[in-house]
Amino acid sequence: MGIARMLMATQFTTVQRWWRQTFSAPTRDETTTLYRVWRNRFLWQRLRLWLWLALICLLSFTFRDIYGLFFPFQELQQLPEVLRTQRLVINIAMLLSILICFALHKTKLGRHRPDLLFLGSSWAISLASQLFATLRGFALPDPIGWSLLFLSQAVLMPVCWIVHLLSQVGVLLYYFSVNTLLGLKTPVPEHPEIYSVTFILYIFWFCAICDIGVYLYDRLQRSEFYARKELESAYQKLKVAETKYRTIFENSVEGIFQSSPDGHYITANPALARIYGYSLAEEVTANSTDIEQLYVDPNRRAEFVRLMEKYGSIAEFESQIYRRDGSIVWISEKAYAVRDEHLKLLYYEGLIEDITQRKQTEAELRVFFHAVSHDLRNPVLGTLMVLRNLLNSEGSGAGDWGLGTGNQGQGGIIEEVSSQSPIPVSRSILERMIQSSDRQLSLINSLMEAHVSEIQGVVLQCQPVQLLTVVEAAIADLEPLLEQNQAKLTNLVSADLPLVNADSTQLWRVFSNLIVNALKHNAPGLFLTINAICENEMIYCTVSDNGVGISQQQSDRLFDLYFRGANIRNSVSLGLGLYLCKQIINAHGGEIGVNSALDAGATFWFTLPIN
Repeated sequence: MGIARMLMATQFTTVQRWWRQTFSAPTRDETTTLYRVWRNRFLWQRLRLWLWLALICLLSFTFRDIYGLFFPFQELQQLPEVLRTQRLVINIAMLLSILICFALHKTKLGRHRPDLLFLGSSWAISLASQLFATLRGFALPDPIGWSLLFLSQAVLMPVCWIVHLLSQVGVLLYYFSVNTLLGLKTPVPEHPEIYSVTFILYIFWFCAICDIGVYLYDRLQRSEFYARKELESAYQKLKVAETKYRTIFENSVEGIFQSSPDGHYITANPALARIYGYSLAEEVTANSTDIEQLYVDPNRRAEFVRLMEKYGSIAEFESQIYRRDGSIVWISEKAYAVRDEHLKLLYYEGLIEDITQRKQTEAELRVFFHAVSHDLRNPVLGTLMVLRNLLNSEGSGAGDWGLGTGNQGQGGIIEEVSSQSPIPVSRSILERMIQSSDRQLSLINSLMEAHVSEIQGVVLQCQPVQLLTVVEAAIADLEPLLEQNQAKLTNLVSADLPLVNADSTQLWRVFSNLIVNALKHNAPGLFLTINAICENEMIYCTVSDNGVGISQQQSDRLFDLYFRGANIRNSVSLGLGLYLCKQIINAHGGEIGVNSALDAGATFWFTLPIN
């Protein structure tokens, strides 16, 4: 019993689901004004066509009746006398009602409420004969007329199934209710009853089939309408996007291209045409049949293809190419390989930038820094060497030295002389001169290092390194500076940390720069803490102090080239230390930053990958 109940429940659920999927219209369609406007316009247009068809149909029956007055039809002799004599009057009444509907169709009411006009015209035709029969005292079943009426409406106006249902219910309700209440019979003596089972089944299923057909067609129209609107919306968005990206493509300052694997340009934008010395982008695709010939080094195209096959994309691929007029320029390419769903290579797509001016600037910078190295660094080295020789000479016990104005070497190097007019110089003055020369040499070296790292990147000599050893070495080297600033440093770095694959010298520079930076920015008596912990396959290092802190505005620019803080005491630095720290940490594959606020100290942190 329980199994049977479960099977019945399952079948009922299946039927209920099918009914809901088939006959439930999308909720958004019922409340969408746009679709209702379209449906009303469609109904108004089709209603006019239906009125014309109804008029022609009624005229044909009217001509039949007129003809029958003079030449009676044998087939109509079986009809009751009242119908044979009065059918012409009924047809004329229906013709008049159709003409009235034609007039209303052109009015404002007809345009805005075609559903009401539909009902009015339908009832005017179907109820005209019923009213005539009621007035004459008999019931008039008209299955043929009703079938033609309902079928023509369903075929020509397959929207608003509710209106179709009301049209059918109106005439059938009148026929069954009024004739039953008045006790009227049909004028056919053999079948005086107003209905039979067969008659009811025929009318019911005919109306049901028409209404279901109208409903399904209306539902399909709604779906197609929304699909069409969505397609139009998508097309408009696509058109806007195409216009936007076409504008970007045409106005880009960088060359945009697509090139085939066999070495010719498929598409090119105006910027690429200007780089190659053409006036139109079409000239690039027409004349550049072999991209390999554009490179000054013919092997560059093969190298381009090799890197694309290996990595799938490239960046900053720099080469020299020939322009249309034969001149040579530098370009930088950034591209990737476009493949289909089967990973078959279709084409290469990317950007080309003219870097000729940058290359010229780099060459000029190399000349400039060579001059800095030769004209500034060498004289300072010479001066420093002479001053240290004086300081360490055998006469250092006398306390004073004689400096003459005799011959001077290149760059104004002061020479120790034993000739006339010696100038006595104390040991403290010589030491200050050496310290000043050391600072000048340090600034020049930092400037050179910053330039080299900017152009070539930081060169690393990596090997497994224990971080504690590097930190202890940096602290030992800075011990005099820490004592001079009355600073206390606590080293919390553990010897149990895993090794890191790093350049120990460069890491020493990072820790040294961060410690010196803290000392320069704060008053004497600073407390420093160095720590390192393992965190997500990285070693997280920190250098913290309890100093004056750093504002958010300064923190955002702290690692920029040549940026100097506002609280540096007695320093002539160029703002290169933290910049070099960032270059070194980035070269190791880590990150660097600072957490600080004014009057809350500062914590500089950086990460290193674990070996």
